[in-house]
Amino acid sequence: MRHRKSGRKLKRTASHRKALLNTLATELLRHKKIQTTLAKAKETRPFVEKLITRAKNALTKENENGQKDVHARRLISRYIKDREVVQELFTEIAPKVAQRPGGYTRIIKLGQRLGDAAPLAILELVDFNVVKEKAKSETKTKKEKKGWQKKEKVSEKSEAEIKE
Repeated sequence: MRHRKSGRKLKRTASHRKALLNTLATELLRHKKIQTTLAKAKETRPFVEKLITRAKNALTKENENGQKDVHARRLISRYIKDREVVQELFTEIAPKVAQRPGGYTRIIKLGQRLGDAAPLAILELVDFNVVKEKAKSETKTKKEKKGWQKKEKVSEKSEAEIKE
């Protein structure tokens, strides 16, 4: 029985699972949005939110003291190996979510993957909606019916043949 055993194993060893969560968290903080399976997204979500909370608390402490909280940066660097991403977390992400009391990520279900029918999801940072914005000025004009286009082309061709 699995009573009181929380978390998913994701069919991986402990070290592989740890590396997977580190990688997914790094990519989420870098790109603000990732597509993965639903189970991986549900496991990554609390992991990333704890990192963001630690960065946010360190940032508020830095603002009060005026000194960098090196300890918090090193704790986060245990999990996120890319220095640029850690820097981005402290300079862009943490200040933007400073007033939010948690819930920094969102999971959007996408459906099933074609190859193995695994449920897919998008894991994204809430305050960083990276949506492809379509220009409002580029409104689509009403499309002509295909039948009319064909008839016009046929009539133009027949007129050209008649003239020859």
